Amino acid sequence: MNELAVNDVLDIKNMIYEIDGKEVMLDTDLAKLYNVETKRVNEAVKNNPEKFPRRYSWIITDEEKNNLWSKFSTANISTMSRSNPRVFAEQGVYMLATILKSKEAIKTTIRIMDTFVNMRHYINFNKNILPYKFLLLEEKVDSNTKKIDELFDKFDPKDIVKKCIVYKGEIYDAHSVLLDIFNLTRKEIIIIDNYISKELLDILKGINKKVIIISSNIDYSLTNKYIKQYNNITFIKNDSYHDRFIVIDRKRLFHSGASFKDLGKRCFAITEFKDTFIFEEFLEKLIELIV
Repeated sequence: MNELAVNDVLDIKNMIYEIDGKEVMLDTDLAKLYNVETKRVNEAVKNNPEKFPRRYSWIITDEEKNNLWSKFSTANISTMSRSNPRVFAEQGVYMLATILKSKEAIKTTIRIMDTFVNMRHYINFNKNILPYKFLLLEEKVDSNTKKIDELFDKFDPKDIVKKCIVYKGEIYDAHSVLLDIFNLTRKEIIIIDNYISKELLDILKGINKKVIIISSNIDYSLTNKYIKQYNNITFIKNDSYHDRFIVIDRKRLFHSGASFKDLGKRCFAITEFKDTFIFEEFLEKLIELIV
């Protein structure tokens, strides 16, 4: 690992603090990483309250702020602010990244993931020669990244950009990613997308598994023709969802930043939610619609 990479790792590591036994990051530090104003970070929470329950993000109390100051004198807390800072737990940081969809946000999210991965590789390779401070850093990283690993441990880090972020014009790659996800299934695929296209049905007709499609806009002239020839899809009309999701065997949840009819037309991302609580809550509400 070169000197720049080491400094990058240390910078991110030094932005992680412990409050009441939870590893958190400050809104000011995240704003710095994502190259936005701190108020935009807080606006993201204000405008999407359902995505940020208190265990994901909260405004710290005076006592918590004072304890933070006493333990971490270098914490990026403004003494001029009239309000206490907001902090984000690991899941909150991940959720924030899905809302701040600028090119800079995408690059920063990748940099954070790569930093943790590179640091672990560096430490494992140099265990016998690392100075004491890096051994302490290893212990800190293992603690701080446990839940991040739960989010990303099924992806090869080198493939995250290649497979989960698809750029404008990469139509083949976009459809390849979608097929890779569909091919994970053993029994059932649940697709939530408000714009069901012929292109998607063309893909699904070759999937010999049970498929459920939930959409607020169903072209019955198209779907009726499909049903007459193929019997693997159940269509459910419902307008409860705005975003696009794929549920595989009721065990894995994927989110798409673009409608499946627009795959590859513009830059978008497909990511997997690995947080157990998020998935179980999502699945519980979803089952209510399809039972």
